[in-house]
Amino acid sequence: MLSIDPKVTISNLYKCSTIYFEPIIHQALKIKATSSNLSVSELVDEAVRLLMRENQEDLPAFSKRESEREISDVALLDDLKMHGKI
Repeated sequence: MLSIDPKVTISNLYKCSTIYFEPIIHQALKIKATSSNLSVSELVDEAVRLLMRENQEDLPAFSKRESEREISDVALLDDLKMHGKI
């Protein structure tokens, strides 16, 4: 038999935020949610999780390059031109 802890409420499991979408994006989200039997909240939650996971995967690469010398975009373009790359 499944027992449910009365102290566990939806507000303990989830936090609410108001998010504003462009109308066309909101319409697309509603269509996607309906066609995949998910809520808009579930779709947004998953999208944010994926974005955060990608960012987490990028952190080691950033750490490796932390000590590299910074170069401005102008200097980079000049260097590429000087070496016949562009």
